[in-house]
Amino acid sequence: MTENNTENSTQTTQHHQTDQKTALVTGANKGIGYEIAAGLARLGFRVGLGARDTGRREEAVAKLRAEGLDVFGVPLDVTDDASVAAAAAQLEAQGGLDVLVNNAGVTGGVPQEPTRVSPELVLAVVDTNVVGVIRVTNAMLPMLRRATSPRIVNVSSTVGSLTLQTAQADAVGPISAAYSPSKSFLNAVTIQYAKELADTGILINAGCPGYVATDLNGFQGHRTPEQGAAIFLQLATLPDGGPTGTFRDDEGIQPW
Repeated sequence: MTENNTENSTQTTQHHQTDQKTALVTGANKGIGYEIAAGLARLGFRVGLGARDTGRREEAVAKLRAEGLDVFGVPLDVTDDASVAAAAAQLEAQGGLDVLVNNAGVTGGVPQEPTRVSPELVLAVVDTNVVGVIRVTNAMLPMLRRATSPRIVNVSSTVGSLTLQTAQADAVGPISAAYSPSKSFLNAVTIQYAKELADTGILINAGCPGYVATDLNGFQGHRTPEQGAAIFLQLATLPDGGPTGTFRDDEGIQPW
């Protein structure tokens, strides 16, 4: 315990000395989240890898540290108030937070046809993909409000676009009464945050990584996690006065 505290204290000192920015990426132990964390660390950020699974989290941290990157583990279950509060306290003790990337998400499994889906499955998906984002964002906001160029990035998907979903010829993704609507809900919440935080300097945007091969889709996607992470690195490093309340992918602004 003492060793850990000493390490944290050293990191805090370094943070203040260099004015290095700190980012937190939720669900960062694998897939797109891991690549977002790696990309931000390569850009010079200190990056906290938020994840529930201790083994996978420590493995991801070790892998990135072996590359010489400044990363650290943050035990974090976005569905648990106490876990989120502890994560916020850890970051506060280590010097604060400049960028939050809300990446943690679940598909929820099957069946997801609206006539067959269980209410429990819908609630579980929303708890992680929407309420989890609100829970984490609100816990981190006091630190973000103090940051010089604070950014919040929500990992969404074009399957959450009502415009694209209703253009039947170009409908995206399978029929889904939990996952796709949870991303529509997340997009709607992103807009409300952007409205409330409009005069604070905090930029909040949602992005779509495209169809990336991850364990969420059984690795069926045609894009790599590195390609999927690119839009989120862009949104996390927007210049001051940049866009807020937008939904975009590599090709630009997408319809809500």
